[in-house]
Amino acid sequence: MTQVRRLAEFAVACRDRGVPAEVRDDVVGRVLDTLGNGFAGSTEDVARRVAATVTAWGGSRAAPSVALIQGTYAHALDFDDTHLPSVLHPSASVVPAALAVAEATGASGRDLLAAVAAGDEICNRLGMASYLPEIGNSLFFENGQHATSICGTLGAAAACALLYGLPAEGVADAIGIAASMGSGLLEANRTGGTVKRIHCGWAAHGGVVAADLARAGVTGPPTVLEGRFGFFRAWLDGRYDEDALLAGLWRDDGPARWEVLRTVYKPYPVNHFTHPAIDCALALRAGGLDPDDVAEIEVGLPAPTLRTVAEPYEEKIRPRSAYHAKFSAPFAVATALTGGGGLGVGLDDFADGAHQDPVRLALAARVRCVPDGRATEIFPAAFAAVVRVTTGGGAVLEHRVDSSRGGPGHPLSADELETKFRMNAARALTPEETDTVAAAVRALPESGRITAGLWSVPSAERSAGPRCEGPV
Repeated sequence: MTQVRRLAEFAVACRDRGVPAEVRDDVVGRVLDTLGNGFAGSTEDVARRVAATVTAWGGSRAAPSVALIQGTYAHALDFDDTHLPSVLHPSASVVPAALAVAEATGASGRDLLAAVAAGDEICNRLGMASYLPEIGNSLFFENGQHATSICGTLGAAAACALLYGLPAEGVADAIGIAASMGSGLLEANRTGGTVKRIHCGWAAHGGVVAADLARAGVTGPPTVLEGRFGFFRAWLDGRYDEDALLAGLWRDDGPARWEVLRTVYKPYPVNHFTHPAIDCALALRAGGLDPDDVAEIEVGLPAPTLRTVAEPYEEKIRPRSAYHAKFSAPFAVATALTGGGGLGVGLDDFADGAHQDPVRLALAARVRCVPDGRATEIFPAAFAAVVRVTTGGGAVLEHRVDSSRGGPGHPLSADELETKFRMNAARALTPEETDTVAAAVRALPESGRITAGLWSVPSAERSAGPRCEGPV
């Protein structure tokens, strides 16, 4: 059996047998978090431009268009969940695509959750296959490729194919077609540009289109993943971990390894590599550090992350935009020492114009980022850092974390996840609408047909609330 067929058989088992309760409950949280991120993201300029472009094409109600818009919303603020150690964001592509098709087909909440579980799992496993212990990193990332959008397109296609009711052969075709659609480069993380914020929208869009084409009879290569000119050869030069991709796939009642359960939530709306440094800075601040008394800051990070959040140095100490500042460890640390919204660092700390704040720019210029051996050894199983501050009087203050807040060993609580959702949703919805969405998501395991709602249209056209018909 080829690799893509094994993934397809797994996906169909998720739909036809239902997923374990632990996985189902986890996916409910994924949907809630993705929707909250999307509501907040819908207010961003780049998100509005994408919605306007799609509308100019002739409408925004078809499932591929809905997925493009909502996927862009979900990733626009870099607040989406992260799988470790693949370091990709599965739900921002898979959830919008699955919601778009679930609404179009009138799928049940149970089927939606199973589809998201399968799509996220496939996305994560494709990312896991790229992690090579000998380099201590994902080969996608080493090559400057955005695994989130590349793998997310295939995961989204699998989820949509399930919701369209395709058999295993059709699901395999959808994944095979999607493999010709997934793409994404990471250079915008380093030097600016808004295109990265669209990556998950395009992945969601590609996933819906691939599943639609498979439903119409278009086929994908049976060896699309392992073949001579397949996915792993094209992206990773044939270097990948097959066991990480296929071992422990759940199909029957036997043991399984669910990578979706290793996907963590972000407490801060910035690049995840900056999170442990933010944790350290917040701890030092809580301990009494006065930012006005800072002479120098040394931030020790995993060596593979420096190219993203510390280089080029001049770009990182003076970001080009508020969004670009989200990928700057110096600016993130300066923000943690002087800001304080949300769960410690929030969306208002990175509002338009925040990157020009003279206080934070002056503090960021005193930050020096270096590779830290311990953090490098831990990476990417968890994100670790150490921050050492030299005060004006010559004292040295230090704080280290071996796993960032929200990461392995330090998960966000249910209350913190709910708080994050409500803070995000409040940027686009009324309190009553927020309550309606939250209640609808919690009811998904027992809900009947999913009909048009807040999650399916641009904010300018949204209806009164998501609706799930009565229990099955």
